[in-house]
This record gives sequence, structure tokens and C-alpha cells, in this order.
Amino acid sequence: MQNMRSEEGGLHLEFVIMSFNLRYWNETDGEHGWPERRDSVAELIRQQNPLILGTQEGLPSMLEDLDQRLPAYGRIGEGRWAGGENEYNAVYFRRDAVEVLRWGQFWLSETPSVPASRSWDSSLPRICTWGILELRSSRRKLAVFNTHLDHQGSEARERGTELIWQEMDKFVKNGMPCFLTGDFNCRPDSPPIQFLRSRLVDALHRQGKGEVGTFHGFRGTAAPGPIDYIFTTQDVSVLAAEVLDFAVNGILPSDHYPITAKVSLERRH
Repeated sequence: MQNMRSEEGGLHLEFVIMSFNLRYWNETDGEHGWPERRDSVAELIRQQNPLILGTQEGLPSMLEDLDQRLPAYGRIGEGRWAGGENEYNAVYFRRDAVEVLRWGQFWLSETPSVPASRSWDSSLPRICTWGILELRSSRRKLAVFNTHLDHQGSEARERGTELIWQEMDKFVKNGMPCFLTGDFNCRPDSPPIQFLRSRLVDALHRQGKGEVGTFHGFRGTAAPGPIDYIFTTQDVSVLAAEVLDFAVNGILPSDHYPITAKVSLERRH
């Protein structure tokens, strides 16, 4: 799948965006540990060839492994602890096609600019990484947000989602196409997903795949209903969306199935 192409007449820009929970490097994972999976993870990304990729649970050493295996990509983001360590919500982008104009990160808390802050019933500090990207072929600008909501605190998920929307809405009001990727740790009927669906397009849902599961815990069979999502603003056309529910070279790349959306933007002159 090509990462970008112009339709006849140059009226539209098409590309693939991807969300991928990598599963952090857990020493107890045995045959599913990161060293056993990293080549398959990189191969899957190369196969899908996304223009933009939002990852979750990537530790610094894991992301360095991907940097080595995916030299065509750059990335933005920092770890969730005060010194930039621990898990990232990294955003990868194709260097040949995308320029990063600016980027930042905020914590899903009542003090979002305070590193490692947490609020409500959150079990851990949670973050959202964002970037303003420019497509080199057209100088079209877009905003990308990537997050991982708390796995325990329902209030933290709801409040965190509202905070992300507040930040996104600044760009939406200026007419900039926006994308939100991530592991939301909640099913489609949950308040956070319903909140976002009332404002954004849920790519899987739009393509009739809104109940396809994404978390399988290395069992290879996912529970119904995704917990991983790609959302877009209304000015983005979703042409296709997929849950990549298969092994690569006989190996399950993660305990989550990654998801992709093929999207189209109107070219502006």
C-alpha cells in the first residue's frame, strides 16, 4: 500500500495512518518478549507503509530498535516520566514525505504541563503527544495526536479524553485536518468513545468494523470490540480501515492487533 498518491487531476491526497500498541518489553513474556517480536513489528510496519504511525508502550530501547530497522522514519515524543523516561506515545512519520513544524506533549491531568503529573483515578501518568506536520508534496498541514488512556481509572479515561479534545479543538476551529490515534482501553459503547464519536469520525466504525476486537493478549483471538482507535476530523475521507489480525513470519507482533486507515484529503492550492 503506497504511503501517498495523488488522484487524477491532483485533487486529493491519499495516505495511510496507523496505530500500534507495541506491548512494553516485559521480561516475563517469554516467547512473546520484545527481542522475539521486534523484527516482525518492523516488517509489519514496512508492509503497511504508513505515512504516520502512532505507537503506544514503546520504551526507549524498543524505539531505538525500530529506529535501526525503519530508517525511512523519524519520530517525535518523550517518555511519560519527569525526565522523559519510561513509555512513549511516539509518533513516527515518513521523512521523505513529512516535515515536522512543531510538536509537544501534555499529561492527562489537571496540570497537563507538569511532567509525570496524574489526576482523578489514574493509576499511572498518562500522556498525549502531538505534532503539526506538513506534507512535502502539497504543503498541506495537519495535526496528529497520539495517546494511551489509563487501564484502570474510568474517570481518568473520561477526563483525559475531554482534555485531548480541548487541545485538538484549537486546530479544528482553524480548519486544520486532525487525527487521533491510540489505545483508549475502552470499548465502543463507553463514554470516552461515544464522546469522541460525537465530534470526530471513528475510522473503523465508519467502515463497518467498529466491533472488531484489537486486544488478544497473545492468544490470537481478540475479544469483541476494539480498544484501539483512529479518529479523524470530518474533513477527512476514510477510504478503508483494517484491524491487522494476523501473524508476521509466524509471530504475533504484539498483544494488540494494530489498525490502519487509508484516508484522503482535498488538495488545496
